[in-house]
Amino acid sequence: MSARIYNYYSDVFDGVKYLSRINSPGDLKRLRPRERAALCAEIRAFLTRNVSVTGGHLASNLGVVELSVALHICFDSPVDKIIWDVGHQSYVHKILTGRRDRFQTLRLLGGISGFPRPDESEHDAFISGHSSTSISLALGCAVSRDLKGENNHVVAVVGDGALTGGLAFEGLNNAGRLDTRLIVVLNDNEMSISKNVGALSRHLSMMRAAPAYLGVKADVRQILDKIPLVGPAVSGALERTKSAARYILLPGVFFEELGFKYIGPVDGHDLPRLVAALEGVKKIKTPVLLHVVTKKGKGYRHAEAAPDRFHGVESFDVKTGRPVEMKIWDTYSDVFGRELARLAGENQKILAITASMPSATGLSAFEKLFPERFFDVGIAEGHAVTFAAGLAKSGFTPVFAVYSTFLQRAYDQLIHDVCIQNLHVVLALDRGGAVGNDGQTHQGMFDLAYLSQMPNMTVMAPMNKRELRLMLAFAVSHGGPIALRYPRGTASILLKDEVRPIELGKSQTIRRGDGILIISLGAMMEQALEVYARLVNDGLRPALVNARFVKPLDAEMVGNVARYEQVFVLEDAARSGGLHAGILAAANARGICARHVHGFAFPDKFIEHGSREQLFERYGLDAASVYNAVRAYL
Repeated sequence: MSARIYNYYSDVFDGVKYLSRINSPGDLKRLRPRERAALCAEIRAFLTRNVSVTGGHLASNLGVVELSVALHICFDSPVDKIIWDVGHQSYVHKILTGRRDRFQTLRLLGGISGFPRPDESEHDAFISGHSSTSISLALGCAVSRDLKGENNHVVAVVGDGALTGGLAFEGLNNAGRLDTRLIVVLNDNEMSISKNVGALSRHLSMMRAAPAYLGVKADVRQILDKIPLVGPAVSGALERTKSAARYILLPGVFFEELGFKYIGPVDGHDLPRLVAALEGVKKIKTPVLLHVVTKKGKGYRHAEAAPDRFHGVESFDVKTGRPVEMKIWDTYSDVFGRELARLAGENQKILAITASMPSATGLSAFEKLFPERFFDVGIAEGHAVTFAAGLAKSGFTPVFAVYSTFLQRAYDQLIHDVCIQNLHVVLALDRGGAVGNDGQTHQGMFDLAYLSQMPNMTVMAPMNKRELRLMLAFAVSHGGPIALRYPRGTASILLKDEVRPIELGKSQTIRRGDGILIISLGAMMEQALEVYARLVNDGLRPALVNARFVKPLDAEMVGNVARYEQVFVLEDAARSGGLHAGILAAANARGICARHVHGFAFPDKFIEHGSREQLFERYGLDAASVYNAVRAYL
């Protein structure tokens, strides 16, 4: 892999005339307009070839090449703050701010992150891996600037998909009320990860169809005032009311009603026009929104044709656009999606909800088969949970498929709207545990801890694909809030013929033994089985248990820990608040000494980017490390 990375990197870098000169934004400012255009073409080639090797977010970054260049021409980072919403669109920014020579390490263990990180560069104003945060962050920076008497610019770059998140509107509303100098650049590519949905998306479509305007309000009033008799009256009405005519005549009035001056739409691939627009908005002393229209995947035909597929990619062949390693085995997402569609064919009450990720969470088949029972709410996880609560209260069985890291954004809604009323909402938690190369903002480490705190919540994790199917069938028929948590990647087939029916709060003994007990949660069974085999090879006779449930815990399993000299608990989650912590607390409550119960989990820190296998090895969760630790305890 390493050799391939450097060979591709050398191929890309050979003959690059302008990109090789750019080591900081200052170098960019010295280029002539024609050279800047050539630079954009070189960046696209550089991006495509590098991401084809390391994997990453390609389509979104190809779409913001000119915008990123224009921002660094017009503003003086890091004095001026450029804050990227959902920082997966910050690759070009990284290239322009001194990280070009390290770009071949993107998302690799020890390399540069796929998201902005202030500890990586002073040009990264904030960490941003989740959506809809940039406007609030930028407003905080702008108010801080004012309080300190400084004069720098603050720019939030937000995608149109991120505007489906409620936090973005909270930021817009507060910024308009405070009326401080703030620039919001709306990068409108008509997509977030999947196609954008909702009323705001339709509104932006209308605005894209309308001509760009500057001073259009004055033009409209002048025209109306010239109409005899009725003109002045109509003009006055437009000033006093929010009539339908006003919204038609002024496509940016939505943002202007929030207190922003609206400018646009501007072609996001016309670099001279972008630079002129940004230079203009710099002079405005109140909140301003610059609407920029871009094309996701711009310049690479495969990404332009399938921007959703090239949103986040593994290694691929540049000529064909096809993955280097074709997927052969089912992922957990695949298994979940097929089983949910099958169950929905038998049960008309089952509904599916996604937060703008139908394909990534396995719901594409459900959407095609049952479009009237499929709901894409946009990037709005809090809304999705409360929406599901309303459906459940009315007798339906909503299944919300969501990445573990993104469900964190709906913590209050889970407690307030679902758990207090004990509503039957099914949470399909994809990407639980270590997700790998997307790093600390995306690791699904904390779900076990926060979900198991919530009264009425049931939390379970399957050890293989067959158990996932059984658990999903159990979840949709169980009643009450229930979370089914599974990892990223290939669905295990180990022990597939040994899976027994699911019983609430009951573990499954896989192998009986004495002296040593290994308790595994979910997909950690792969490591647990290897450790078990090594111990058997050493002449020992360990017992092996599949925990299945984190909440409620199997009381019999907890009681049995007293029978063993050493107990080892394996889980792909944060150590604090997970299965091991739950077993210790339950044992203590029953007066059982638990000093011999040892946990293998991720430490109390934010886990960096790297492959899942590398992270397991680094934090002692691979089979070899667990075995060595077990032998040391013994």
